[in-house]
Amino acid sequence: MHRLIAATAALLALVGLLAAPPASASARRPALTNLAHLDSLTARVAPPTQAGHTTYRLAAHPRVGVLWVYADHQADGSYHRTGGGAYDAATNTYGQGAYDADDLARAAVVYLRHWRQWGDAHSRRQAFQLLRGLTYLQTASGPNAGNVVLWMQPDGTLNPSPTPKDNPDPSDAGASYWLARTIWALGEGYAAFRHADPRFARFLAHRLDLAVGALDREVLVRYGQYQDVDGRPVPAWLIVDGADASAEAVFGLAAYVRAGGSSAARTALARLARGIAAMGQGNATTWPYGAVLPWAVSRSDWHAWAAQMPAALAVASTVLGNRRLLRPAVADAAVFTPYLLTSTGPDNGLLPAPIDGSQIAYGADARVQSLLAVARASRSSGLRQLAGVAAGWFFGQNPAGARMYDPATGVTFDGVSPDGHVNLNSGAESTIHGLLTMEALDAAPGVARLARASAHVTERDGQVTIEAEAATLGGDAAVVTADPAWTGESQWSGGAYVRSGPGSTLAWTVPSADQPRRVAAIVNALPGATAVTDFESGALGSVSYAGAEQGVSPAPGALLPRTVPGRLAAGATTLTATTTGGTGQLDAVQLTPLVSTLETSGAGRGVALLHSAAGATRTRTVALSGTGREVARSYDASGRLLRVVTGTGSVRVAVPPGGFAIVVR
Repeated sequence: MHRLIAATAALLALVGLLAAPPASASARRPALTNLAHLDSLTARVAPPTQAGHTTYRLAAHPRVGVLWVYADHQADGSYHRTGGGAYDAATNTYGQGAYDADDLARAAVVYLRHWRQWGDAHSRRQAFQLLRGLTYLQTASGPNAGNVVLWMQPDGTLNPSPTPKDNPDPSDAGASYWLARTIWALGEGYAAFRHADPRFARFLAHRLDLAVGALDREVLVRYGQYQDVDGRPVPAWLIVDGADASAEAVFGLAAYVRAGGSSAARTALARLARGIAAMGQGNATTWPYGAVLPWAVSRSDWHAWAAQMPAALAVASTVLGNRRLLRPAVADAAVFTPYLLTSTGPDNGLLPAPIDGSQIAYGADARVQSLLAVARASRSSGLRQLAGVAAGWFFGQNPAGARMYDPATGVTFDGVSPDGHVNLNSGAESTIHGLLTMEALDAAPGVARLARASAHVTERDGQVTIEAEAATLGGDAAVVTADPAWTGESQWSGGAYVRSGPGSTLAWTVPSADQPRRVAAIVNALPGATAVTDFESGALGSVSYAGAEQGVSPAPGALLPRTVPGRLAAGATTLTATTTGGTGQLDAVQLTPLVSTLETSGAGRGVALLHSAAGATRTRTVALSGTGREVARSYDASGRLLRVVTGTGSVRVAVPPGGFAIVVR
């Protein structure tokens, strides 16, 4: 949206990377992972001679592995492979290309993990060829050495300046998401082939060192520098200002370093991880509720896709022996993720209201991978259980109530819209991230059982957003249509806001609830603003519109949820607000139960997730579908187990402040 959408085996298994094949791998088969559809997207191409581009043993083996980027669903249920951008039949080219580095890199990771997990020779061959194709896309000499051309045409011709253009343009002119993903694949590739094929591993190490060199000169040259974003200092040394992009590079650097990689790679790993950790903010009651934000130049933007920052921090913490890196990862996993799952699920955009409610496999997989990685690094059984709940998305816990992954074919659908429409296409990215989750579930059967039991939403009672313009307005208050709705760093919810002047009033009718709720107002915080809005005539408290100087953020002001000190009483059906002291811009109000709940069912069982935004332990009664006794486990805000209780038919669950509980029947 605002940017391109873009070693020992024991330790790697601990941090969730390249798990070693179990001793009985040859006798076991994966229950969920099916590579058939991903295989169907692979191809081989012999690229023509192109300056600065070559790969491992190209002269002897001129055909390299590639991967079609999209697969369109056909009426007969089959899939048609296609490229990106407008197709020109006369030249057999696409405006962008047929294959891209992003997907070659991530598909290689799928095959590498499958080979290591199951001892699968086919996956080893696929990984080998895709890594050859990926390194062909990498520029090997000249001023852009180490960087990566994103697109390749069907005949192997590189397209460094596609239509529409990439950023950077040409695509190997600077750091990028595809550089980060290339580092991911090269690091895991080196760790996998280090003993199996030392010669190829040495080639991968050379190419990874080239990539680290590009990272050093284009990104980490700014290490230790901070930039001001709406009054908050943020690191200036993240790849494309992204904690999300940087996280994917961390995966590869961590695998490489633990497998004996260079000191330069270790330094890059430590520096990127430090930058990602600095993006963790908030707590159970204040935005962004413990999340590690993905984009350094916005305090208002979180998205599920690519949000693998907690997993990266967990991996880096383990490899570097730095427990401080784990703290923001734990907050994201144990505080933010329960908030997210009980409110919306893995939405593509909290901006900061949940505006882009579309959900894709990339976002759902990022939650699962992060929870599992943080669970391993922190030894939290609660976060491991939570990963099972999050993985329910693939089995139907989504706006469509539909299975998004088919183990019979290996197809993962391209996403689901807020109104429940499923995009039946199954391109490379969705297929890849569906399979990464399935590989993780096959390695953790207990988590997989929880995922199946979490397939269908039976009740969700979490944070709700009510538009400011839905209020009855009085005095100097008026609805303003935002044009455009996107500010450059955030988005006006509903495409409008209320300009609330001195003495103006707003009154909302809100749904009733059986417990108190916290109230947050999403305001445009502007430097010099003097307006204050009092809720319930001041009985709940007030929020200010005052903000800090813009700094390097793309727009003046920041849309920020600000929590009102008091609580809306149980049973309340109205909420009122009065503005004094100036004029403010109010986007929406958000109501959050002191204990939010997600109840699910599947495979004859029931699972409930409860999350606390309260200041003290609160107790809720849960009755789940299924048979047998309910078992409720309560965890604090770090995922540490506090108590276990059981019940028959129902169970009283104590949820600690800022913590969560999981009930299984």
